[in-house]
This record gives sequence, C-alpha cells and structure tokens, in this order.
Amino acid sequence: VVGQPAKSKRPKEPGENKIKPVNKKVKPKTPKMKERESVDSSLKSQSILTQVMDKGHFQKPAATLSLAAGQSIELRCKGNNVTWNYPSYLDTFKDSRLSIKQLDRYSQLILANSTAADTGEYSCWLQLCNGNKCRKDETKTGSTYIFFTDKEELFVPTPSYFEIVYLNPDKPAVIPCRVTTPSAKVTLHREFPAEEIEIYGTDIIYDAKKGFVFQHPTSDHKGIVYCKAESQGAPQISIKYHLLYVEVPKGPPSTSIAVSSSRAGVSDRVHVVCTVLGEPDVDVNFRWQYPGQESGRPVVIQNFWRLINRGIGHTTRISKSVLLVEDFEDIDVGNYVCIAQNLQGETTVATKVEL
Repeated sequence: VVGQPAKSKRPKEPGENKIKPVNKKVKPKTPKMKERESVDSSLKSQSILTQVMDKGHFQKPAATLSLAAGQSIELRCKGNNVTWNYPSYLDTFKDSRLSIKQLDRYSQLILANSTAADTGEYSCWLQLCNGNKCRKDETKTGSTYIFFTDKEELFVPTPSYFEIVYLNPDKPAVIPCRVTTPSAKVTLHREFPAEEIEIYGTDIIYDAKKGFVFQHPTSDHKGIVYCKAESQGAPQISIKYHLLYVEVPKGPPSTSIAVSSSRAGVSDRVHVVCTVLGEPDVDVNFRWQYPGQESGRPVVIQNFWRLINRGIGHTTRISKSVLLVEDFEDIDVGNYVCIAQNLQGETTVATKVEL
C-alpha cells in the first residue's frame, strides 16, 4: 500500500523517473507512519533541490553529504527565479570555481575542484516577485550540508589565524572550529592554564556543522582557546579564538549627544558628537537632522567605532558619529538631531546651538 502513491505519480512527472529508482529500494523499509508524515510535510514544504550524478542521473541530496576534496559537484533547483546560499568566502574571493546559471526551468550551481574550505551549507529557494519586491517562497526550498573531506585539513580553513568570539549572557556563543570529516573526534582546549575544557551536560555541545556551542556563556569562559581534531592519523590544531565576555543591556542604542559649544560665533567650527555604547558585534547606523539640511548646507559627517576593555574581561563597543560645521552662520542656528539605530530599535537625541 505504501508503494502505490509513488507508482501513480511517476507517469505524471516523467522528468523524475531517474530519481525514483534511487528511492525505490528505501521506501519499503520505511515504517508506514513515517511515510505518512513525510507525505504530509511535503505538502507544506517541497524540496526543489537535486544533485546531478554520473551518467545524467539525479537524486535528492541527503541533509548531509560527504565528498572527497577535489571532486566537483552540480546541484539544481527547480524554478525560473531561484536564489542560492553557499559558503560566503566563495563570494568574498570571487572564486571562479563556482558557477551559477539560471535556465528556463531550473537554476544550476556547479562547484569545480572542491577544497576543504568549501565545506558548508548549500541551499536554494524560489523567489516570488511582484514588481521590484521579492520574497522567499517558504514552501519551495532545499538545502544540504556538504563535508569536503581532506585528511590534511581536518578543520575548515579560515582566512585568519586568530578570531574573536564574544560571549553574551543573553545568547549562545559559537567557537566555529568546524571539521571537514564529520566522524573526527574534536576536543576544546584552553591555552592558559594549559588544559582540556571538559564538555559536560548540555552547557557546552559540539556540532560538526557549527563548532563548540556555549549555551549559557559566563565570564568564567573568557580567555584564549583552540580546538584539536583526530581522525585516523596525527591530531590537528585549529586557529586560536579569543573569548571576550560582554555585558551590555539589550535594546535600542544607549545614545548620548554633545556639542563643542552650545553658543557659537560666526565662522566658528562646530562639532556635534553622537555616541553609542553597545555590544561589540552589534552594528549601529546613524542619521542626522540639522538646521541647514533642506537648503543643502554642506556639513561633514564621519562615523567610526572602537572596542574598549572595561576590566574583568568585559568588552564594550563605542560607536560615534561626528557632524562638523566648518563656518558657522545664521542658517546653522537650531536643533541638531541624531538618530541611532540597531536591530532592537532606534534612539533619538538632540542638542541646540545658538549664535
């Protein structure tokens, strides 16, 4: 009974005939209840991702794949407006080994001469567009995580030799020492004092796709750490990670504004500074409103940020926006308004400058 739906579907979709034989052997072994669940879930979300195999065969890729580094892979996603997601460094370095083409009925992704650094998630989805506005079709997506195994590179290579990881008490922290071989045994070590960090309970877990995850970071976790991996050979060491503890209240930016002088003379230089104290890894965007804005009064605006150590392992990011009026005039008299925005919201502060 379980096999009948598959038989009735095959004539309707001749393009999928090459996929069916791969799954045909598996289906009789699947319990009836699970088969029904998979049918129900497929109505909600239909996977549009397929992997091109040898001799023109296709199959739906598993949630994870393991391929030897050096192999090439071709993935396809059904649809005439498909968006892809893949390891970001392939974009950063504009890697010519990656090719994406949108054809009439599907989009094609080809990665040639793979390396251990290509390990990661490859996903696609159909875009629904209305004019210039597009949104993701949640019912037509597909993804697979591919391990490109390399015994010389057990850890996924990174462009740097040292990374900072921020420990926030409000959210999990990830030490991203991902491996290329999912079966590798990975341990976490502190540099000073030199010791292996015990992984116990559910407080720290290892995920081969992410690295070590600290579920509830505390200031006790701060310091310099590294990972060690073993898989049928000599152990390998990851890059070092500097764990910095952060404790800044969540919410819209904590913002202040200051002016070099609230009463300026004609031709004076006037600085208005907008300052935000926040989490090290949270970006802040600034907008200004000032008296001569509508008439096109020229001003100079500079934005910058830096990290400061507040002691006992706490780190804060100071973001600043400076508005400079070179030659103060009558048109510059009035209120200077700074709007600082982060993911949690925005804060508006203002100050007044008179002649």
